[in-house]
Amino acid sequence: MNAEIRDISLAESGKRKIEWVRRNCDLLRGLEEEFSKTRPFEGKRIALSIHLEAKTAYLCTVLKAGGAQMFITGSNPLSTQDDVAAALVSDGMEVHAWYGATEAEYNSHIDHVLENNCEIIIDDGGDLVNALHTRFRDKLKYVIGGCEETTTGIIRLKAMDKAGELEFPMVLVNDADCKHLFDNRYGTGQSVWDGINRTTNLIVCGKIVVVAGYGWCGKGVAMRAKGLGARVVVTEVDPIKAIEAVMDGFDVMPMKEAAAIGDFFVTVTGCRDVVTGEHFLLMKDGAICCNAGHFDVEVDVAGLKAMAVETAEMRHNIMGYKLENGRWIYVLAEGRLVNLAAGDGHPAEIMDMSFAIQALSAKYLVEHGSELKTRLISVPKEVDNAVAVRKLEYIGKHIDVLSPAQKEYLSRED
Repeated sequence: MNAEIRDISLAESGKRKIEWVRRNCDLLRGLEEEFSKTRPFEGKRIALSIHLEAKTAYLCTVLKAGGAQMFITGSNPLSTQDDVAAALVSDGMEVHAWYGATEAEYNSHIDHVLENNCEIIIDDGGDLVNALHTRFRDKLKYVIGGCEETTTGIIRLKAMDKAGELEFPMVLVNDADCKHLFDNRYGTGQSVWDGINRTTNLIVCGKIVVVAGYGWCGKGVAMRAKGLGARVVVTEVDPIKAIEAVMDGFDVMPMKEAAAIGDFFVTVTGCRDVVTGEHFLLMKDGAICCNAGHFDVEVDVAGLKAMAVETAEMRHNIMGYKLENGRWIYVLAEGRLVNLAAGDGHPAEIMDMSFAIQALSAKYLVEHGSELKTRLISVPKEVDNAVAVRKLEYIGKHIDVLSPAQKEYLSRED
């Protein structure tokens, strides 16, 4: 088996993590049983780049149960768990990933995955798709289509499509209701604070938390910060989202004002240069900055390093930077995704829904890819609804069903 991982002897630890996820992911467990019988991916090669931890590993297991040959890498150098990677290799899958990969190693891992003429692409942030359209254009002819997990990845796809550069259909998984309404809000909200709390071991209540961005992820982070007893300030560039934050009970101001009062800063925008040098100079001594957007460009860590007169590792995943004014600014997880680089990511039950959407979207591509005329594909409503119905069944909840008369009433045109 061709693989690049740290240590195959870690496999047993990884298997225990994956088994725990299996026990708590009813949707994926049901799909694993179904796929093992129907084999929808028989003979298909799937390239996958998602944060390589136990929940992603279980998605890979489910796809393999459906007949897929899996080629796997991580989507962030600090979120790969080496024991999980080893477990997948021991289960016959090809993995190229390890924790702490350099930029050159990270790109090499992507390259090794894409050398395999894969037909389905499952991406998180767009790195596989970007590499296919730049370094591996000769492999485009094999691709049926792909699925994108994140807001950031979809932004990249829309830019490519607008420029006429996207060469194959991509299902916008993040836009599915059963993904962004739950994963982005409740998953990010909990996992970000899991990562911050376990890394800092500091109290949140009574502190001022500045949340940059009030999309679904920002809403979740702000909601959980409020639940932990913090005063929450939101910064935004979208006036409608800003009004929404105010009506949800949060203060709203520009980052330049928030920088002077915040204790914790969490960026969740998908954009670059959200917290920069001018903001660092205004911050309190001991201010903590972290990022929950996909790429490490939201907090200008490089700029902070250049400004610092002294640096020190304060704890694992906490770097301190002393400025000329004598104040220390702390950055968690190098400014990378704090919930994955300093934690285990979203709860299993949340990713159960997101990855069920992924698995069913990949199945949809295998069945309908040749018929698709556009490049950006919404998750079919029947797939979204099927996941919601199954989830309700698994948690023991039931809802009303429209009667024929009600359906007729709602479909009237007058």
